[in-house]
Amino acid sequence: MKWNLRMVAAQRDLWRPTQVLEAFKQVGFSPSLSKVAAMWGGTPVTVRLEDLDKICAALNCTVGDLLQAEPLAGTVGLGESVRQVVGGEHVSGPVRPTPGTRQGRGPRSLPPN
Repeated sequence: MKWNLRMVAAQRDLWRPTQVLEAFKQVGFSPSLSKVAAMWGGTPVTVRLEDLDKICAALNCTVGDLLQAEPLAGTVGLGESVRQVVGGEHVSGPVRPTPGTRQGRGPRSLPPN
């Protein structure tokens, strides 16, 4: 994942961690300046979902603006990948679970999308 806090903040004319901290405080999020500086300077190892929600509220953005998926190392340029599912079958495309049978009670239903 790519952490885009600096880019999102710059789009809102916030250029320093202290300015971002002030924006956070306006929505009731009060991390320390050192924590904001760490998020500003690099990708955090963990972010609580509650904090992520407050960051998005402060910067008027979405989680998709802050976090951008990047391809895994070694998978760049492979195109449509072939996956091996439990049981050894090779399939291409998305893997969808299939309902199993319960002893004497018929098949299980699929979970909702």
